[in-house]
Amino acid sequence: MAEHAVESAVEEGAKLNIHPMAQFEITPLFGDGAVHWYTPTNVTLWLGIAIVAIVLLMVLATRGRNVVPGRGQSIAELIYSFVRSMIVDITGEEGLKYFPYIMTLFLLILFTNVLGLLPASFTVMSHIAATAVLAMLVFTSVTLIGFYRNGPKFLKIFWVSEAPMALRPILALIEIISYFVRPVSHSIRLAGNMMAGHAVIKVFAGFAAVLAAGTPLGIGLLAPVGAIMAVFGLELLVVVIQAYVFTVLTCVYLNDALHPGH
Repeated sequence: MAEHAVESAVEEGAKLNIHPMAQFEITPLFGDGAVHWYTPTNVTLWLGIAIVAIVLLMVLATRGRNVVPGRGQSIAELIYSFVRSMIVDITGEEGLKYFPYIMTLFLLILFTNVLGLLPASFTVMSHIAATAVLAMLVFTSVTLIGFYRNGPKFLKIFWVSEAPMALRPILALIEIISYFVRPVSHSIRLAGNMMAGHAVIKVFAGFAAVLAAGTPLGIGLLAPVGAIMAVFGLELLVVVIQAYVFTVLTCVYLNDALHPGH
């Protein structure tokens, strides 16, 4: 009986095609044609859903501005205070001028990440094309702010004045390279983490189907379902942390632009 169950599981496994990366495919919303720059896709849909969710929470849920806040207003105020404190801690009060931009980044990444955990959803930030655009916007805006506020003095971020004179040119070259690598690391970190966790969940789900078919009463489901729940809980933590990390790094880069000599 046990041998028969194992053979059945192997046969089902042979028939089962697990494609963990298929969930990241960009597909048109209407029809099966090619995807062009103007084609509405699943990315368009879930970006739109994320924007609607942000408006519902940050605008509609807080429109009453009640002294005793409701659940939605409490969450909105918590997010507002969290991002504001982050900016002040890293950049000082001077950085609050750029609060709307940083808040928008945090909310967009957070909501698209969380919505990506829903069944049959699409994780927008799993694509390097999406994260690279955000990273390049941060890189470009921070660089422009740095030169606008400090002029040529902004270049002081590349010159390590505390180091011995003989090492300063070498360190300056390293600093320049690391500066221009920022958008690469900024975008790959977010996209890689979003893709990895979702792919693992998909693989475990495939194993669950195989074991359910190859064991009496589907008892083989217990182990993979438990693993899926554990990975899902971890992924819920990761999606929030990645939004936080992206925003923190944005604040750090902004601080370099505001205070290049520090």
